[in-house]
This record gives sequence, C-alpha cells and structure tokens, in this order.
Amino acid sequence: IVHDKDTVVIMIEMSHEASSVTITEKAALSGDVSLWTGDSRGYWDGEALVVETRNFNNFTQSFGVYGYAEDKLLTERFTRTDEFTVEYEFTVEDPSTFKDKIVAMVPMSKVDGLMYEYACHEGNYGLLNTLRGERISEQREAEGKQ
Repeated sequence: IVHDKDTVVIMIEMSHEASSVTITEKAALSGDVSLWTGDSRGYWDGEALVVETRNFNNFTQSFGVYGYAEDKLLTERFTRTDEFTVEYEFTVEDPSTFKDKIVAMVPMSKVDGLMYEYACHEGNYGLLNTLRGERISEQREAEGKQ
C-alpha cells in the first residue's frame, strides 16, 4: 500500500495488478461507464482508509463464482493496528445476486521480502510434473517402447 495526498495504490497479490484509489473530491464515473475492477473512491474515517468501488462490468463475478458485478458495491476498510498489521475488512453488497451483504475481516501482515505472483510459487508442481513426464518419455524411448 502506497499513498500520497490524492491517491492510494494497493498492490494486489492474487491478480497481480495495482488498484488505484482516488481520495480527492474528484467526481465519480457516471453509471454507464463500467470497468473490470470498478471505479474506486476513498476517504479517511479517522485512522481507517475506506474505499468504495462501484461501476464493475458484467464480465466480473460478484463474489467468488456467483453472480455478475454490475450492481455490486464493494466497501473496504484498511485500519493499521500495529507496526506490521493492517486489519482488512470488506463488505460486498449486490442486490442482483445476494439477499444480504457479505462481510469479512482478514488481518494483513507486512512481509520482509519480495512479493511474488501467487501462481509462480505453488510448490512448482507444474515444473516437477513436466520434468517427470519428460523423464518417463526418455525412459520409454530408451527401452524401445515408444
């Protein structure tokens, strides 16, 4: 999370992109403009950064694999609780998909090191299986079974 007086940028590990949040009085996008990650506007509520995101396009699921996000309002609260921890709370409101809102809280801990795209460090099973398949292929070829 990096910010200046007008903008907060949040690097998102899971989808390897940055979310840019306007925290000025700049007007929100009109309702007929929709984006993959929505239109995010933020403000400070005491020590918490509150981000409200609307204007998602209909190609994005509302939550997990459910619904479409056209009518979704995502509200996020980032509250620093100590030197190394931010309490991240989010609320999903999407009346086209859910009868009630979804609320969750996850502590986010500061890491001392590089942030890698999540798919690259999943135990490298893909590489292991690729090499295993090639060794089996080589073995079969050596045995004359191919």
